[in-house]
Amino acid sequence: MSHLEPVPPTDAQLLRAHVQGDPDAFGELFRRHKDRMWAVAVRTTRDPEIAADAVQDGFISAFRRAESFRGDSQVTTWLHRIVVNACLDRMRRVRPTSELPDYDLADRHDRHASAEVRIDVQEALTAIPEAQRLALTLVDMQGLSVAETAQVLDVAEGTVKSRCARGRAALADLLRDRQGDGYGAAR
Repeated sequence: MSHLEPVPPTDAQLLRAHVQGDPDAFGELFRRHKDRMWAVAVRTTRDPEIAADAVQDGFISAFRRAESFRGDSQVTTWLHRIVVNACLDRMRRVRPTSELPDYDLADRHDRHASAEVRIDVQEALTAIPEAQRLALTLVDMQGLSVAETAQVLDVAEGTVKSRCARGRAALADLLRDRQGDGYGAAR
């Protein structure tokens, strides 16, 4: 006799269940996505306290506005958008006063992921315009597609592509300036 495990509900099913009054559905969505939303918030705000507040604000907003989800995107894309907007709101209200902590922003597969390079990348990210930094964070660091990032940022896909291209070029210039010609030679 084979015992089939029940198929876990999709994110969309959980969100619908929450809207219909299921007291546990949103908690499951939170458990599934809190770590990824935290990573997005930390990379967006560059401050763990602001990020924590923004993630909390974002999930409270998602909890309250769940019925506004139209289903024309994935639930994760909708959550990203809410959390990024919460980050931007927090950043407009609060200016970080501490130095940028040492977060691992480098790709795990990057053979140049030394502490020195991570610090240079973090500093370079702070030097590029916010719109470019957000696009790069979502596409290159969080792995969202250009289409998903466009939905999160509420801009056209071409705008995301353009911001990523300009952001990558600016980062390359900044890193080249910091490291000299030797940095690019190792590629």
